[in-house]
Amino acid sequence: MAQTPVHLTRRAALRAVAGTTAWLLAAPRGFSQPGKPPRGSVPGLGFSLYGMRSLPLPEALAALAQIGYECTELPVMPDWPGDSRRFPASARAELRRQLEEHRLRLSAIMENLPLAGDGDERPLLDRLRSAIEIAVDFKTTPGGVIDAQRQGGPVVETILGGRPGNFETVKERLADRLRRWAEVAAEGQVVVAIKAHVSNAMQRPDQLAWLVKEVASPWIKATYDYSHFQVQGLTLAASIREIGPHLAFVHVKDGQLVDGRPRFLLPGQGQTDYEQMWRLLLELGYRGDVVVEVSSQISSAAGYDPPAAARQCHEVLASARRRALEGAGP
Repeated sequence: MAQTPVHLTRRAALRAVAGTTAWLLAAPRGFSQPGKPPRGSVPGLGFSLYGMRSLPLPEALAALAQIGYECTELPVMPDWPGDSRRFPASARAELRRQLEEHRLRLSAIMENLPLAGDGDERPLLDRLRSAIEIAVDFKTTPGGVIDAQRQGGPVVETILGGRPGNFETVKERLADRLRRWAEVAAEGQVVVAIKAHVSNAMQRPDQLAWLVKEVASPWIKATYDYSHFQVQGLTLAASIREIGPHLAFVHVKDGQLVDGRPRFLLPGQGQTDYEQMWRLLLELGYRGDVVVEVSSQISSAAGYDPPAAARQCHEVLASARRRALEGAGP
């Protein structure tokens, strides 16, 4: 079996002052040792292009860089600008050039692969391979050489679909299919980070942790998105600690129940304690990226302004990160 990848990325040029101590905010991916963060190693902050679909990619990346984000996520689902089946090598090279120009890194490739369904899984495997090919492109230099500082590269992040409350019925099928996914991921040495979703069969942190442990592959890890647990009445601390040992990627947004139905919000519009979130991630040893995912409930609404939303989220999350770092000490 291939060795577990070392998840490291290039430095981001952001400094935050904690008292009289200057923190250099680099953002290598994955885990270091639990405890206080080593100097120059803290989770990065990004904004997913899932929330910027109305903007051309160059305009979206320029806006994120100007706001102060360090990283982003590329959706590659059908009919998106980055659609993995219609995103040729030339387009990937241009995107990489733009990312480097704006000193942004690509944290994740977003897919939507409903593995829990009863249908033929071969089309899903084909799309997974295509997403992994893109991820491989973004962990190499323009000359095709693995970049020593970014050898982990972006993860491929996806939900798994299925009906809510149906996890016990489909969990063995999910584990069996994910083992085949792990073989594909191992070929490209790209981590696939699966996410629990309140409207899917896999809804809860214990279900996500069980599935990752059952598959037992270094290439199948977890994405943490508290909003989906928040609307189920679960606490931030308990849910993040349940998933923490398996964590490869983090999405953030707020969630609440409205008339008994999940409603997602921008970070800061709900009750999530983001300073606590950053502290818990640091305590767990997570050094990957934390990326805002704007729900389609918001982005599809009339009057949605992607740069304004990104700026609002950055103000909330960057200040919470700074406070968490100040509390962590040097």
